[in-house]
Amino acid sequence: MPATPSTTAKSPVTYDVVVVGAGFAGMYMLHRLRGQGMTARVYEQGSGVGGTWYWNRYPGARCDVESMQYSYSFCDDLQQEWDWSERYAPQPEILKYANHVADRFDLRKDIQFDTRVDRAEFDETTSLWSVTTSDGRTVTAKFVVLATGCLSNARMPDIKGLDRFKGKVYHTGHWPHQEVDFTGLRVGVIGTGSSGIQSVPVIAEQASHLTVFQRTANFSIPARNAPLTEEERQKFRDNYPEIRRFAREVTKNGIYTEMPDRGALDDGDNERRAKYEARWNRGGLTFMSVYNNLALDKAANDTAANFVREKIAEIVNDPETAKLLQPNNHPIGTKRICIDTDYFATFNRPNVTLIDIRSNPIEEITENAVRVAGKEYEVDALVLATGFDAMTGSVAKIDIKGRGGQTLNQKWAAGPRTYLGLMSAGFPNLFVVTGPGSPSVLSNMIVSIEQHVDWITDCLAYMRDRGLDTMEADVDAEDRWVAHVNEVAAATLYPQANSWYMGANVPGKPRIFMPYIGGVGPYRQICNDIAAKGYEGFVMERAEAPRKAVAS
Repeated sequence: MPATPSTTAKSPVTYDVVVVGAGFAGMYMLHRLRGQGMTARVYEQGSGVGGTWYWNRYPGARCDVESMQYSYSFCDDLQQEWDWSERYAPQPEILKYANHVADRFDLRKDIQFDTRVDRAEFDETTSLWSVTTSDGRTVTAKFVVLATGCLSNARMPDIKGLDRFKGKVYHTGHWPHQEVDFTGLRVGVIGTGSSGIQSVPVIAEQASHLTVFQRTANFSIPARNAPLTEEERQKFRDNYPEIRRFAREVTKNGIYTEMPDRGALDDGDNERRAKYEARWNRGGLTFMSVYNNLALDKAANDTAANFVREKIAEIVNDPETAKLLQPNNHPIGTKRICIDTDYFATFNRPNVTLIDIRSNPIEEITENAVRVAGKEYEVDALVLATGFDAMTGSVAKIDIKGRGGQTLNQKWAAGPRTYLGLMSAGFPNLFVVTGPGSPSVLSNMIVSIEQHVDWITDCLAYMRDRGLDTMEADVDAEDRWVAHVNEVAAATLYPQANSWYMGANVPGKPRIFMPYIGGVGPYRQICNDIAAKGYEGFVMERAEAPRKAVAS
């Protein structure tokens, strides 16, 4: 059992670790900390566990990683006992799974729901963090772990007149917890990223008319979702050790699939087309794994992009609509590729209209319409599929003060700076799970979450065994890592897209490629090597000793 948090009559409660967020990262972090015998408190702004899957309840919400792989690997009994119903789990099932994990490991007693963390300040005299929550209470902790999620800070668009609209307004990232029925309503959807692509076909079946306002066309591959058979589930279960090892150590994105042995231009036109056709028919994110140079070589990438554009033209009956739906301003895969169920075919329905807002942006929203190029499109309800302030948005909402009173927002004003995506210099004992500078959103998130949580908890045990009190990233090591992250990204096609990887969807946000594109396998090896060298590049100290680097 974990130790009891310490307290006196005058001082606030003190925990070994405060964890911010009770999604998949926060829950596993709590489980591992308990295993280390450490006291921990998790603060969660929602009323339940699940993080992204607690908030994103929009119609058609699903994971884009196959459910047998988008699941925890730390407990084999859990892997063996849980029955996923479909190839791609729908949001309610993923949330049910998260709640099952919370119950199975009795996590809720250490989680405080409906509570935001507003401030966290490091005290250089005590080497403790003072953490203030939305209920006005303050606790202290030796360590703070930000498990705030990469896609958990929904971004409201800045559109003139939105506040005057008389109908209902829904954001896909903050969907009501009761069912929303669009039957008989005229609905407008603004945004055609992943949540728009997933929700549009479902809303179109209900709405009397659906108007989709598209600024940027996106590449999307059919999901080919289907119920899982018992044989398919059992095949995964029997081979989980190898599947998990391969995903962690060999792949770039943490998804088990056959690895390509050649580039796109190494095959002839017919053979290449046959391979794309096979992956299109199989469906899913592994479409981009047909060849090994699609993210590196524009000519190779064009072969995949053109194939998908041709597919869109085949599916969509109206040539003008098809042309608008064909992405033409970024290489395929440089924005997270979407997977869909009948998205493009939905535009063949007589009750669906596509409006291009790249050439003519939305002028304003009136009490009952969206005005574009002087024309008003009347709607009874608006769905904002406008995405997130990704990677850094949820961290930025917390007033975090490190050494010398510097805030993390001040330090990250020109873009986030971390060492390994785990720590930021000047902020001792503050860890980030899947932060900027790590593979994060370029990967199967649960693979990256487990790797980070395991690394952090092993590190805390290392410090405790050696009587070390503080740890922080060395400035030079951080500078080298940021340069490395940018150098690796620059060698690919990714920076050519104005994506949320670059912060491009948030006005005024610095354009910096945030995730580490080197791959989850190589990244894991880098982290392991650094730990094996006594946490090279981190400064560790005992509180009573004068400041000096124990490991650098």
